[in-house]
Amino acid sequence: MRRDSYLFTSESVSEGHPDKVCDRISDAIVDTFLSHDANSRCAVETLATTNRIILAGETRGPASVTGDLLEEVARRAVREIGYEQDGFHWNTAAFENHLHEQSADIAQGVDAGEDKDEGAGDQGIMFGFACDETPDLMPAPIYYAHNILQSLAEARHSGAEPELQPDAKSQITLEYRAGEPVRATSVVVSTQHSEAASSEQVRELVRPHVTNVLPDGWMCPEEEFYVNPTGRFVIGGPDGDAGLTGRKIIVDTYGGAAPHGGGAFSGKDPSKVDRSAAYAGRYLAKNVVAAGLARRCTIQLSYAIGIAKPLSVYIDTHGTGEVDTDKLAGVLRELMDLSPRGIRTHLKLNRPIYARTAAYGHFGRHPDGDGGFSWEKLDLVDDLKNAYNIK
Repeated sequence: MRRDSYLFTSESVSEGHPDKVCDRISDAIVDTFLSHDANSRCAVETLATTNRIILAGETRGPASVTGDLLEEVARRAVREIGYEQDGFHWNTAAFENHLHEQSADIAQGVDAGEDKDEGAGDQGIMFGFACDETPDLMPAPIYYAHNILQSLAEARHSGAEPELQPDAKSQITLEYRAGEPVRATSVVVSTQHSEAASSEQVRELVRPHVTNVLPDGWMCPEEEFYVNPTGRFVIGGPDGDAGLTGRKIIVDTYGGAAPHGGGAFSGKDPSKVDRSAAYAGRYLAKNVVAAGLARRCTIQLSYAIGIAKPLSVYIDTHGTGEVDTDKLAGVLRELMDLSPRGIRTHLKLNRPIYARTAAYGHFGRHPDGDGGFSWEKLDLVDDLKNAYNIK
């Protein structure tokens, strides 16, 4: 039985968090390969530590993507985040590139042939989720946690808050009554800052970025508002803590409010169903909720490496469904080909649109004019309503 009254917490991390620096570099490299050849293959991992950036993984793409170009791409990503510190600087950090060619054994399973369609890049399970708690159909705790950090990042990049540095984290606990979020019971924000800023200055600098994001009357009690609880956060980013690609997968998705599959997204081209099928799941779940067929929707997809068709499609509307859920899986499969090729074609994923996904969540974003965040579109709503004769 679902609980109606409870506390739930989600966290977010900024683009300058060590792991997110690595996600950004890995995704910028994916974009580089796709911009040179839309059929490139990438599985790129990044390690960042004190003034050092290391790439590893497998790729298959054109010779025009050289080692020098990849180094330039990695340094540009760090510069755009804003790292020009003694312990981590876009221009002076040591750089190592250990990328190599994609395994021929993997390639033969993924590539289309005369007697087979393009197969999934790996086995695995992927989840999509949507709910009606926020305008973007995302769970409220992760939605507000992201927005707090985005507000701080905008102030830092604009120069409005020069004391702010790139590394930051947020965490918000919301109270739910009758299954609906009603207020924050605690808010935690840790943000890297300049040497000159005092703890109280940072606290008051952060405050409006919280109160302006939360709905009126939702701010937590003053004693539950924690800003830099350790008292000081000058050393940060990869200088303070090593970063790796793919370590913030709950931040990337639903903040723990929904299940997560076995794989991360960043650094992977869209032939990898870890990424593309998770986007498809979100796309379908969001359209289901937007069409009024349910208030909450979880979709699970599963795949086997080298096999085109999904092995299973599971849907759970958590007791909020307004239609026959058993029929829904069939309706969704009619509206969208859920093979790896079908997903990439439907959502137009073979484009350099991934660096922008590396921070502040892959979901709950607004579709861009160039095709970024295409999985957030609501273009199946009318078809879903028509399938159930809903006006």
